[in-house]
Amino acid sequence: MKRLTVVLVILLLTAGLSRPALAQGQQEIPVFVDGLRVDFDVQPIIQNGRVLVPFRATGEALKVEVAWDGTTRTVSATDGKNSVRLQIGSSTAYRNGTPIPLDVPPQILNGRTLIPLRFFSEAFGCRVDWDGALMEVRITSPPAGMTVIGFYALGDGRTSSWTNLFGRPYPEHTAGNTDIVDELALGWYSLDKDGNLLTKSRTGWQRPDGWVKVLEAAREYNLKTGMVVHVTDGDGTLSSLLADEVAMNRAVNDIMAEAVLYQGINLDFEGLGYQDTGEELQAVRDGFTRFVGNLAGRIKAADLDLTLTLHAPNSAYKGYDYKALGGLADRIIVMAYDYGTIPEPVNLVREAVEMALLSVPPEKLVLGISAPAETAASILTKVGIARRYGLDGIAIWRLGLVTGEMWDALRSTVIPRR
Repeated sequence: MKRLTVVLVILLLTAGLSRPALAQGQQEIPVFVDGLRVDFDVQPIIQNGRVLVPFRATGEALKVEVAWDGTTRTVSATDGKNSVRLQIGSSTAYRNGTPIPLDVPPQILNGRTLIPLRFFSEAFGCRVDWDGALMEVRITSPPAGMTVIGFYALGDGRTSSWTNLFGRPYPEHTAGNTDIVDELALGWYSLDKDGNLLTKSRTGWQRPDGWVKVLEAAREYNLKTGMVVHVTDGDGTLSSLLADEVAMNRAVNDIMAEAVLYQGINLDFEGLGYQDTGEELQAVRDGFTRFVGNLAGRIKAADLDLTLTLHAPNSAYKGYDYKALGGLADRIIVMAYDYGTIPEPVNLVREAVEMALLSVPPEKLVLGISAPAETAASILTKVGIARRYGLDGIAIWRLGLVTGEMWDALRSTVIPRR
């Protein structure tokens, strides 16, 4: 389990509310962990200048293991490196076996054990900030290991993926922002309805003239590369392809012939199942699953990785059998965006992840994040969702659109796995 970090700054006396009122629970004290509100069935309170929070809900939000001993009325928690132990009514707590005095002891309120937030947070090293105006606590976990995938596609001079990643105009390069990226999803390929592999699509995806230099720079900075095959179904191209066995076989052969240049293949087949119902929808799902199955066997034999970039389960596109596809692919990028608001709504992104988790284990899921729809602050919340649910990592659409503030925000919360 990953180590957590904390700085707690709580300016209680300038909060604008009296301490007795808060102690009586007359004011809610929202607690956020990595931008996500923690749900409590008993609300936090302030007592003697200290915030007390329900033990189990807080521990689970911080991704630490928690336990209760009813005989000794003792609670304990561990992240695998640090451990804490507190006893109801005792003003002495223990961190890694060392006694630490508490200003306020743990107590039971309405059937829930409440513990001092400052001690518990600092024990696992988290950063916590108090907003006196809003009367809320914001906890930030320390950077954690996650896979970070950056989609690399052509842009104009202002939104160049190359410049955004490598820090210099093409063909010059430096380490730039490569420290925060594990892999490049190279959006350079498409297919026609007959299964022919294309290096330029009708939607603008294409392989640039300097594509070889991109691969060379990726190797220099130890970045994995994935061959993205992007096809949309706006004009029926994809539906036609998936209904034609000859076309599908041709596509598989063409993809595998090109895949020797990369470490993996990423299928980004978009628009399936829009407005389809009943047998028609099932046929679309079966066709895509059959195509993925045919390709997966070849990919495994070639010792490559297979990634699927899919519309979210709560999107308008229902042509994806997450359960079947999760059994075939090495991982699935969930495009949990394009919901119509900026930043993307947290409730719908969480819903997308929860729905995907019903069919695919978390270690196979990657949360897709659309940079144009986020801010430096909101991108931290989206990363927080991936962390809360234990996903493998995040995928960013796209390099070239990630601001300097976003890069800094990512560095504060993510450690690439490579």
